[in-house]
Amino acid sequence: YLLCALRALDITVRDKNGASLAQASNLQFPFYPWIITVDPFLSLRSSMAPPGKRKKKQLDQAKKDKKINFVPLDPEAIDCDWWDTFWQRNSSLSGVSVPLEEDDAFKYFFRASKTTFSYICSLVREDLISRPPSGLINIEGRLLSVEKQVAIALRRLASGESQVSVGAAFGVGQSTVSQVTWRFIEALEERGRHHLRWPDAERIEEIKSKFEEMYGLPNCCGAIDTTHIIMTLPAVQASDDWCDQEKNYSMFLQGVFDHEMRFLNMVTGWPGGMSVSKLLKFSGFFKLCETAQILDGNAKTLYGGAEVREYVVGGISYPLLPWLITPHDGDDPSDSMMAFNDRHEKVRSVAATAFAQLKGSWRILSKVMWRPDRKKLPSIILVCCLLHNIIIDCGDYLLEDVPLSGHHDSGYTDRSCKQTEPLGNEIRGYLTEHLQR
Repeated sequence: YLLCALRALDITVRDKNGASLAQASNLQFPFYPWIITVDPFLSLRSSMAPPGKRKKKQLDQAKKDKKINFVPLDPEAIDCDWWDTFWQRNSSLSGVSVPLEEDDAFKYFFRASKTTFSYICSLVREDLISRPPSGLINIEGRLLSVEKQVAIALRRLASGESQVSVGAAFGVGQSTVSQVTWRFIEALEERGRHHLRWPDAERIEEIKSKFEEMYGLPNCCGAIDTTHIIMTLPAVQASDDWCDQEKNYSMFLQGVFDHEMRFLNMVTGWPGGMSVSKLLKFSGFFKLCETAQILDGNAKTLYGGAEVREYVVGGISYPLLPWLITPHDGDDPSDSMMAFNDRHEKVRSVAATAFAQLKGSWRILSKVMWRPDRKKLPSIILVCCLLHNIIIDCGDYLLEDVPLSGHHDSGYTDRSCKQTEPLGNEIRGYLTEHLQR
């Protein structure tokens, strides 16, 4: 029972010799200690390191914090007018179309309105204000305010520009950008977790109602899709596991989205060389669905008496399951099949559009990352997903040219998964017939 519970949390248990107990139990899945997934009951969890190593890391960090020489927080020494300085320095960049309106320019640079920006600052303030080390200063020798630290981190994530370029825009050094960005990521990963969780029963009913109202598919709870985060790796780390179908080194991000393009569930950290169907089966989401911990709400009775359970929709790369409905895939589909596929694609496009917004907003994810730390990369991806949800939850909006203009996974094609479960095929048949009435 303990092994099954730990598997459901995407933790691989190993014996004293390093052998995987999951493999010993014929539960075949690889071990990547930096996997990040979502537990719908505990919001978020990260298995960035085994529990023993996490505890040691926390103790080491506590000792390190004690050694830091803190400086007094004199208001006169804090850089509080950072925006005016930044705006003057960056409002007329060559080759960049910065909006003339100041509020739009703020959103252009940081992807959030000033109101949402203030909310993000409130989430991480306690962590970033904890008497900052003397190294976090700008070139004028003034301490970085929490707001400026958040702005530096958001700009680094939003632009995907080098730490040197981001530092020049704010008047700080490359090492400061690195420190500030990582401190922000660690803080938001902890403080923003409530913005990414599986909905409660009441919210699920609302989501199902909206999907049916907008697209005609009854009892649909979301759309699932994947995208690749492309990177370069040093030769010593460049294994076939990370080389994907397009010969890029990449890391997978899988997301489940509601009708408002909000992440309901995500998993990242798995290498891009695996198939989408295998990624699904290794995810905590699969285990939770298979054990009826989620997507097990009220069934809907269709015309004629057929019952349809809760489900999400996914593309042809996914297996057809009772709780994951894929399109009809064949050489000669009937008119009813084509009509179903059309509705199905409209729902699935919600996930594709959400990924385009994610990668357009936080362009660090859409650019080729130069030799990233694979243990830290999942946390960067997670925080971008949290920021994506925070923008939605705050009722904010993106500027028109922010989302990617093309597909979020340009150059990648879906590879058909032939796995089909009879009950999944039966439910898809009910839905196909329902759309004909």
